[in-house]
Amino acid sequence: MLTWKEIIHFATKGNPTPTKRVEKTATEWQTLLAPEQYRVTRQKGTESPYTGALCSIYDAGKYNCICCNTPLFDATIKFDSNSGWPSFTQPIQENAIKYHKDVTFGMVRVEALCNTCDAHLGHVFPDGPAPSGLRYCMNSAAMQLEKK
Repeated sequence: MLTWKEIIHFATKGNPTPTKRVEKTATEWQTLLAPEQYRVTRQKGTESPYTGALCSIYDAGKYNCICCNTPLFDATIKFDSNSGWPSFTQPIQENAIKYHKDVTFGMVRVEALCNTCDAHLGHVFPDGPAPSGLRYCMNSAAMQLEKK
C-alpha cells in the first residue's frame, strides 16, 4: 500500500518504471480523443466539479486510462470524497501512476499522470480515508470504466 511519503518521494526523486510506454504526437492524440478528453489529458485541464460522467458511478470493474487503456484503479477502492471528482485510495498497481510536483495556481500539489502515456489524470492528496490516507482525485474525462 502506497503512503504519502512514497508519493512525495516519487514526485521528487523519480517514478516507478512503467510496464510499457505509449507515445503519440499531439495530432495523433487529437484524432483519437474527444475534445474534452484531449483538453484534460494532453493539456492538463480539469473538468468542473460534479460534472464528470464517472463521478457517481460505483459499478464493479476497472478504471482505465482513456488514452492508452492502461488499468489505473479498481472500482473496489473508489469512494465518495464529496469533492466533485471520482476519488480512489490506491492505484491498481504501484507503477500505474506517475507523480509530478505541481506548483500552478500558487499552490503545491502532486499531479497524477498515467505512467504509460503521460496523460494528466488529476491530483493526489494526503486527506483520504484510512488505511492509506490518500485521495486520488481524478477527472472522469481521463478514464473509462471497464465493467466486470
